[in-house]
Amino acid sequence: MTDQTTDSDLHAAIDVGTNSVHLVVARQIAGGGFEVITSEKESVRLGAGGDMRTLQPDAIDRAVAALTRMVGVARSLGAEVSAVATSAVREAKNRAEFLDRVRDEIGLEVSVISGLEEARLIHHGVIHALPVGDQRTITVDIGGGSTELIIGQGTDLINARSLRLGAIRLTERFFGAGPKSLIGSKKPIPAEAVARCRRYLQESLHGTAADLGGQRIEMAIGSSGTITAVATVVAAMQDTEPRQMNGFTFTINDLDRAVERILAAGASERRDIPGLDDKRSDIIVGGILLLQEIFAAFGLTVMQVSEYALREGVLFDRFPQNEGHLLDLRRSNALRLADLLDTHASHAVTTARLAVDLFDRTASIHRLGAPARELLEIAAIVHNVGAFISHSGHHKHTYYVIRNTEHLTGFHSREIELIAQIARYHRRSLPSEKHPYFAALNTPDRQLVELLAGMLRVAVGLDRRHTDQVQIRSVHASQRELMIAVEPRGQVDHHPEPNAEPAAELAARPGADNDIALEVYAANDRSKLLSRALGLDVTVTSS
Repeated sequence: MTDQTTDSDLHAAIDVGTNSVHLVVARQIAGGGFEVITSEKESVRLGAGGDMRTLQPDAIDRAVAALTRMVGVARSLGAEVSAVATSAVREAKNRAEFLDRVRDEIGLEVSVISGLEEARLIHHGVIHALPVGDQRTITVDIGGGSTELIIGQGTDLINARSLRLGAIRLTERFFGAGPKSLIGSKKPIPAEAVARCRRYLQESLHGTAADLGGQRIEMAIGSSGTITAVATVVAAMQDTEPRQMNGFTFTINDLDRAVERILAAGASERRDIPGLDDKRSDIIVGGILLLQEIFAAFGLTVMQVSEYALREGVLFDRFPQNEGHLLDLRRSNALRLADLLDTHASHAVTTARLAVDLFDRTASIHRLGAPARELLEIAAIVHNVGAFISHSGHHKHTYYVIRNTEHLTGFHSREIELIAQIARYHRRSLPSEKHPYFAALNTPDRQLVELLAGMLRVAVGLDRRHTDQVQIRSVHASQRELMIAVEPRGQVDHHPEPNAEPAAELAARPGADNDIALEVYAANDRSKLLSRALGLDVTVTSS
């Protein structure tokens, strides 16, 4: 590494985990891989010392200090930094306190990702680390607070589960914490405590194994700290010193021997086990028991180690060559959710077309970029998914569905929240600080929601009868007014869509009589929010 490296093509990924904070800075190279410039890891135990629902003040301090150092390293190299947080932050009631400190003190936005998004990114990293070919794989990633189980076919992700099972969570639950903990005793772990943990794990894994089982697994992959720690212990027991752990293979017999050795040791002896990092010796018991029960639940006999996991997946996602893939993934997931829950999904697609067209034609006014455009399109596609619960108040149900669905992988927590709020305000009451979720947004995000929801409202009005008859002819802005001129589709199409229907075919459709007065009325009736957001009178006309 050279100290003067300041390439603009450097990317940094930071993974804020329950146990550790990891940094990797890399440069993309030909062929789709990357060259690591530097990497760092620091154990901060962000999820320890509490009930896994509250981040403790000292843990927050440790994490902020670690992030300050890591971001300093990345920025000194000129790297673009992406940071994600997983289980500990995801579940914490006071996560806003931590995220606000990081934002205010370091100027870093940390994206809190869902368990399934975490699984997607892990899979994205793993398939670049090992030659999976076209095999059916299961990837096991055991963290401090959660475990991701991922079924893949070649490079495709088939299914995934994120479980609230992790090395720290299990250790504190079954073996205690602090000076009187079983894990800190000079004696071996009591058999009854191990048995309780095993019973809990078997019960917890049963349903998931039934859902994901029967997959004809051809290759088992393990990633992240616990499994790498187990592998290094196995290597030491075999008296081998692999040059790298990536691709290292261990069998169920190797795992069983490692479990036996770790359980037979007291705290001080455990710290002296060859290959076991001293900083992990107090949480390895919960992690290795979990791995052993996963082997049993899925009938695994051998596992390969992947040195790539979440942070490498984040890197690959951020490389320019993957931007199109990520956009396609996110849009296809939104369309899938709409098809599943919206009985008028074609109306949602039409609404998205109109909303994005309005966004593009007003770009010189709002000066927003591609990320905001994508948020608007996705919100438009899924704006009616709450109707499957009840049509009455379906905009509120839509907010709940979007915030809680597992279908929108590819998005981070802030993006999900913005999409949910844009969709929620597509009808009825305007955004207000009396609404708790809207009030919780920072000022720029509130302004963004108002503007994009305002465009969505107008677009919804322009397809009032769900007949896809309207297109925008022109948009003109003066100092006081925004004039939106519309017309029946097929007359003059300055922005033709692929495979757009000709005017004759449009006219032949039921209800397509080229009378769009109702749509013009509905769009004007829904224009108040857009007017407020832009500070302009908004008028929609067909003349």
